[in-house]
This record gives sequence, structure tokens and C-alpha cells, in this order.
Amino acid sequence: MGKPRAPADPDRVIAPGTIAAKGQSGDANALWRYEKHRRQNLQATPGPHAVALVLDRLKADFNVPKIFRSAEAFGAHAVHLVDVGPFDPAPAKGGFKHVPARFHERFTDCATALAQDDFTLVALEPFADELLHEIELPPRCAFVLGHELHGLSEEARAQSGARFVRIPQWGAVDSLNVAVAASVALYEFTRQHGTPTPAPRRNAQR
Repeated sequence: MGKPRAPADPDRVIAPGTIAAKGQSGDANALWRYEKHRRQNLQATPGPHAVALVLDRLKADFNVPKIFRSAEAFGAHAVHLVDVGPFDPAPAKGGFKHVPARFHERFTDCATALAQDDFTLVALEPFADELLHEIELPPRCAFVLGHELHGLSEEARAQSGARFVRIPQWGAVDSLNVAVAASVALYEFTRQHGTPTPAPRRNAQR
């Protein structure tokens, strides 16, 4: 059976008013991929590590699928998306299909859901006093990542019980790309709480 073909209709949308970031094949194909992978995501199961990511109003473009790719690589439990629109999943290299995605309209709803599952919020903030690698991360940890331009939302900053940490930097820029920061945070969690490191897989998708 051949692979399904993307629709040729440029007006195809998921819901009225939704706009996806442009993929290499254009908006219609990006939306088709998003719809297809989101249906497959319903069958996704949590990874082996009790670490989640919270994408706090990130732009629905290149960074979101890249974060899913890292979340899958590090065996994350889930990715929570707060007010994040449709995105082209192609850069995720299949990660969006395999890591459970939880969608929320408000940060408070996301925080409540995570608290019910015993996760502790650890927000990445470039100007926080504590350093990521110097603290003992909670055994069930949810890293909060803010908008690429505006950073953490006011709701995230005001969230009771959240801890704020930063990734150390020595250069002139004051922050890392959000997808890179997510990968660094996931690595630090697995360094502290990870299961035995698996052997490398040959011919792994790059």
C-alpha cells in the first residue's frame, strides 16, 4: 500500500481561523501533516522518564516540532502545549507521533493537570538565581519554556510552587534558542534521574 499523499487543496484547514507555519510544501501540506500526526499522537504512550515539557505560548513554528524530537529522544513523559496553534510536524522526525501531547488553553489548567500527576514545575528563566545543574531536580519534573520573544507568561511567573532556574552561559547573548534549552534541560534530568543508557541504534533516523 502506497504512502498517503498530501492534499492539493490550498484551502484545507483544521478549523476555521487556524493557520499553521509554512512547511516546505506550503500551508496546506503542513496542516495535513499536523492533522495526521495529531491523530496518531492519541495512541502515544509516556516515555521511560518522569519529565515533562510545558510550552508556554510558544510560536507555532520550527521550535515546537524540534522540541518534540528532543522529548522523544530523551524518553519524556509528555509535552504540554499552552495556547500553541497548529504547526508543521515534519522537523520532529516522527517525535510528535510518539510523545503524548496535552493541549491547554490556559497555563493554570496545565499546572493543575501536572499537579494532579505529582509533577513539580521548574521554569527556565535566563536571569534566575539558581543554576540548572547545581540543583537536585524533582523526581517528577515539568520544565516550563516561555515564548521565544516574550519569555514566560505572567501566569507562569505567578504560579505557586514553581522553581526558577537558568542554564549557565558565557557568551554575549542573554538566552539560548528555546529548542536548545529544552534539550539541555532534558539531558540534565536524565543525567540525574535517567534509566541505564541504551546502546546506540544503527541506522537511527537523523
